[in-house]
Amino acid sequence: MTKSTNDRQFRPVAVPDVELGGFWGKWQDAVCNSTAETLLDRCVEAGMLKAIDVNQPSPGVVIPIQPWGGTTQMFWDSDLGKSIETIAYSLYRRPNPKLEARADEIIDMYEKLQDEDGYLNAWFQRVEPNRRWTNLRDHHELYCAGHLMEAAVAYYQATGKRKLLDIMCRYADYMIKIFGHGEGQISGYCGHEEVELALVKLARVTGETKYLELSKYFIDERGTEPHFFTAEAARDGRSAADFHQKTYEYGQAHQPVREQTKVVGHAVRAMYLYSGMADIATEYKDDSLTAALETLWDDLTTKQMYITGGIGPAASNEGFTDYFDLPNDTAYAETCASVGLVFWASRMLGRGPDRRYADIMEQALYNGALPGLSTDGKTFFYDNPLESAGKHHRWKWHHCPCCPPNIARLVTSIGSYMYAVSDNEIAVHLYGESTARLKLANGAEVELEQTTNYPWDGAVAFTTKLEKPAKFALSLRIPDWAEGATLSVNGEMLDLNANMQDGYARIDREWAAGDRVALYLPLALRPQYANPKVRQDAGRVALMRGPLVYCVETTDNGEDLNAIVLPRELSTAETVVLKDLNDAVALDLKVEREETSNWGTTLYRKAPAERQVATARFVPYHLWDNRAPGEMLVWVQSDR
Repeated sequence: MTKSTNDRQFRPVAVPDVELGGFWGKWQDAVCNSTAETLLDRCVEAGMLKAIDVNQPSPGVVIPIQPWGGTTQMFWDSDLGKSIETIAYSLYRRPNPKLEARADEIIDMYEKLQDEDGYLNAWFQRVEPNRRWTNLRDHHELYCAGHLMEAAVAYYQATGKRKLLDIMCRYADYMIKIFGHGEGQISGYCGHEEVELALVKLARVTGETKYLELSKYFIDERGTEPHFFTAEAARDGRSAADFHQKTYEYGQAHQPVREQTKVVGHAVRAMYLYSGMADIATEYKDDSLTAALETLWDDLTTKQMYITGGIGPAASNEGFTDYFDLPNDTAYAETCASVGLVFWASRMLGRGPDRRYADIMEQALYNGALPGLSTDGKTFFYDNPLESAGKHHRWKWHHCPCCPPNIARLVTSIGSYMYAVSDNEIAVHLYGESTARLKLANGAEVELEQTTNYPWDGAVAFTTKLEKPAKFALSLRIPDWAEGATLSVNGEMLDLNANMQDGYARIDREWAAGDRVALYLPLALRPQYANPKVRQDAGRVALMRGPLVYCVETTDNGEDLNAIVLPRELSTAETVVLKDLNDAVALDLKVEREETSNWGTTLYRKAPAERQVATARFVPYHLWDNRAPGEMLVWVQSDR
């Protein structure tokens, strides 16, 4: 397998240019049918519209100020921003004039709220106007701006309406004046990263490189000495030492970003920072940023990531602890963190297709992020344990409702993560029933139809549609787990080894309308064992099939799931289609089961439990807790 250079520039396809069917089409329908409107309704119920409506008195402090000096109410702009972004993409799939009118009304409110200088933040205009830009470390001003920028780009791409885009361009222009090293400027950055990646989106849709420069400034400035947060606290009369978490590692501001080698702190903040860094590395072909990110990537994925692609095991800091500390029943693994990992992995592909990033993107997408949304699109997970005694369930809303719109906007924009284009190459990172309209930088326009029942079936076919023949490369990811994969073009089998580059099969030829590429990815059941340093998984095994992690639930297997013992040599699994779980493929396996009914009254005894042969049903982890409530287990006992 050959290694590519990293001087290429791949950019994601715009969301409206990909139509989804199959697996992802069903999830998008759930968002269109329920989630998009649900998000808006619950934002209204929380009082968010009153906060931005200048025709009403300011609601003041609705959610009490916390010991760290702020309140989750400060983030309401971000929640509305992500909700508008979700609505935007849902409108493209399914027009909804009523929902669009509601979004337009919110955008009109933001237009009226915006100051003449361009500043826009509901909390610091309506509740604490004298506190603008005084505590960037804790108060999320730029974070909120970033989410509104992303909403503006999405709404413009999906509807063609420029109002929110123009509003956020004015805000970004104002930021350019405010931030920097010039006289009277603020030489700082946000405690909660997000604006960095949003500015790149704004630059790409407007063609304005000044927004790229501002993003690059925020990234380059982070963690440099003298430390901005220390100086800011002194200016504001606050203690530089006494603050939330009491370490700059919490917001990845403890070192300049190019010197950081360990993934630390708040998981979502880290993922958003690395996403912005990866975008800037692509736009500027910055090898120093790419090198730092590669080190951080290896640190995360080899020492600190759950098998689900969940990250951040601790609730105390919503983030990282020690290497190989991956408890299952108390796993925090915030939905937003896995969404952020998908963002980062996608952007690491900006300098060329590479399986090590795309495989993790897929793993985190299906197993880390998607569990955050119920199949009906109405309830949500904030944290995602890998084991439950039956008390962990989805909820309707949260005092910090960042996760519902985050997973919803990811689901509705998934087409842009599946495909990317460069000057003369199309990369397919993810598989799913879809039609993509792609325009290469060399001018070639291609419609690529992907037919598949993935991830339930490993057969994938592509058919090209072009007005005239064109020469370009088509790169298809061959997952690391897909042993025995095959590939053909117009019925002629290709030698995968001869065409592999960084884990992608690269087919460089002149393409014509009607060309057909057939890819087969064997979905063999495979046991997964954790590094022995992960003490919580000692003597246990997890099951994967294709990109999916499987689990057992009380619904199918009764109680006492810890009594299930998987044999060292797995029997052939019987696949069963579950109509009540979006036609998911379940796996029925022969196992042994420890007897619990005849143990007796003693708590301990010298003889182990007797075992009986049984059948256990495993279902995809992302679908757990969608039926009757009960226990759940990913890592089951292994008979080794």
